[in-house]
Amino acid sequence: MAETSENRPAAAPSGSPRPAGGPPREGRPAGRPGGRPSGPGDRKRRFQIRRKVCRFCVDKTPFIDYKDLKTLKFFITERGKILPRRISGNCARHQREITVAIQRSRNIALLPFSGDKSS
Repeated sequence: MAETSENRPAAAPSGSPRPAGGPPREGRPAGRPGGRPSGPGDRKRRFQIRRKVCRFCVDKTPFIDYKDLKTLKFFITERGKILPRRISGNCARHQREITVAIQRSRNIALLPFSGDKSS
């Protein structure tokens, strides 16, 4: 039985989205986003990121002293900002203690509130 124009489904207008499961649009590469072809080595990591460990937990330091400037300066940037946990690698408990110790040493003028602003 021959199909007539009445029996055929209507063609989708050119501006409508393509039907699900259809072939990819022309001009777009198949595979992963960014044009990189998918392959067997996609799931393999090239290097393993080493997790940072809290140095105070490792040394079993009983407390963080606000007068120990050598230790505290390690956790301050050149501009005088306190390094965040994700960069310093401290646990939450010791990061809070470091913050309190830095604030105390700033209040009694052992550490500056801001770094050297030379422009």
